[in-house]
Amino acid sequence: MEEPTIQKTELKKACVNCGAELKYKPGTTQISCEYCGHLETIALDENGFEELELYPFLEEMGAQKHSEEISMLHCKNCGADQHVEENYKSLHCVYCGQPLVIEDTYKEEWILPGAVLPFQIDKKKSFGIFKNWVKRLWFAPNNLKKAALDPQFTKGLYLPYWTFDAQLFATYTGQRGEYYYETKRVRNSKGKMVTQRVRKTRWYPASGQVSGFVDDTLIKASHQKTGRIPNKIASWDLKKLQPFDSGFLSGFVTEKYTIPLKDGHLRSKEIARDIADTWCRRDIGGDTQRVHSMNMSLSEETFKHILLPVYVSAYRFNGKEYNFFINGENGRISGSRPYSFWKIFFAVVAVLAFIGVIVLVSKK
Repeated sequence: MEEPTIQKTELKKACVNCGAELKYKPGTTQISCEYCGHLETIALDENGFEELELYPFLEEMGAQKHSEEISMLHCKNCGADQHVEENYKSLHCVYCGQPLVIEDTYKEEWILPGAVLPFQIDKKKSFGIFKNWVKRLWFAPNNLKKAALDPQFTKGLYLPYWTFDAQLFATYTGQRGEYYYETKRVRNSKGKMVTQRVRKTRWYPASGQVSGFVDDTLIKASHQKTGRIPNKIASWDLKKLQPFDSGFLSGFVTEKYTIPLKDGHLRSKEIARDIADTWCRRDIGGDTQRVHSMNMSLSEETFKHILLPVYVSAYRFNGKEYNFFINGENGRISGSRPYSFWKIFFAVVAVLAFIGVIVLVSKK
C-alpha cells in the first residue's frame, strides 16, 4: 500500500520535548511550543524567493514544478475557501463565523506561495488595538466598551495576492500645457467693476518614449463574498517578505486564491498602463499635459504568489454581528460598528438649539 504524500504546506512540526504542535511566533523567525516553551528557528532559504516566469504558467507549462495539492474547506454560508490548520478543534469561517464541517474537506491544487510576509503582531496585541479603537468611536453606545471578544472567533489569516514585475516601454504623442495669466475687468455680484486675473493655457506638441522597471504590482487573488478586507488596511511593506516556509503558517488560516493568475495578470496590465501614463506626463513636463496616444509593451514579465497577514474577527452587540480587521504587519484597523440613536439625537438637538440662540441674538 502506498504511503500518503505529506504536502509541504500541511506539514506539522511537533515539539521534540512534549510532542505538541509548534506554532509561529509573530515578529520572529521562530516557532514555539505553547506548553513547554521550546523554540525552533525557521531556516530561511539563503537564495531568497524566486520570481517565476509568467508566460509558461499562463500557457499551463511548468506548473507541476511549483504546485501541489492542499486540503481546503469551503464555507457554504459566504463562499470563502480556506486552508485551516488541524490544531483548531472548533472550526469556524474566518469571515462569517459559521461552523465549517471537517467532512467537507476537499483537495485542490494551487501554485505554491513564493513568499510570505509573516505576522508582526500577535493576537494579544490585536485585542489591545481593537479596544483602543472602540474607545475612540464617536456616538458609540456607552456599554459597547464592555463588549467581549471571543478569542475563538479571532483568527490570524494569510491572504493570497499576486505580484507582477516587468520591464515597461511606451511611446506617446500629446501636448504640453503652460499657464499664463491675463487681467480683465468684470462686473461682480454687486454690480461693481473689478479687476480679475484669469488663468489660460498655451499648448505645445509633445512626443517621446519612456521606459523603466515596474516592481511588485500587487493584485488581490481572492474574492471575499462577505467580510471584504477594507482598503484602509490593505497596505503592507513588501520589503518584509520572506522566502516561503510552512513554519510561518503554523497556527494560522491560509485562504486559497480564487482569482486565477490570468485574471490577475490582466488587472496588472491595467495598472501598468496607468503607470505608463504617469511616466509620459512626467516626461512631457510643463504645467499640465494631454496624452493623445500611447503604445505600451511589457517584457521580462515575472510573478509571485504571496501571502499577507491580517487578523479577522467579529463581535456581537445587541444581537447583531460586526466585523473588524487588523493588518497583521502594521496594526492598522478598520471595522463596522454600532451607533447610539440617542447620542446622535441629542447631538442634533444641541446643534439646532445652538443655531437658534445665535439667530435670536443676531435679531436683537
